[in-house]
Formats: sequence, structure tokens, C-alpha cells
Amino acid sequence: MEVTKALAALQPLYGKDNIEIVTLDGQRVRGTVRSMKTTQALTTPSVKIERAGGEIVKIPFPIIAEIKDHNPVEEKAKGRRR
Repeated sequence: MEVTKALAALQPLYGKDNIEIVTLDGQRVRGTVRSMKTTQALTTPSVKIERAGGEIVKIPFPIIAEIKDHNPVEEKAKGRRR
């Protein structure tokens, strides 16, 4: 996924749980979006996902194939009203 598209898709999900990222090699990581690094020089932009057991997984933006929000629709609507 292009870096700008991945960033645009992940920004509203920052801090939310129940987010799944599928990588180009088929790996699936589901958890809470904890950190997005996009501006550090000489580094690949990446996102950190915290899994349910507390494990942190770092995923570079260029290998993201798909981003899924598994939160219920009602919860998504409530989040927009804030």
C-alpha cells in the first residue's frame, strides 16, 4: 500500500482496538494502533500494533496490503460525534 494511503487510513484508527492489518505476505496482525512513525529521516514509515497479549508488532507501510476495522458500526458512529 502506498505510504500516503496507509497513513490516511490509519490516522482515524489511532488508539482504537480491534484493527487488523494484512501484509503482502499474508501475515495478519490484529490489535490496537499504538504508534505511527512517518517523519524520521532514513527510516521506513511504519505502524506499531499492540496485540491482546501485550506484544508489539512493527509493520512497515510499504508491506501493508489491507487495513480492516473490526469495531461494531454503532461504536464507529459514536466516535464521530465527539
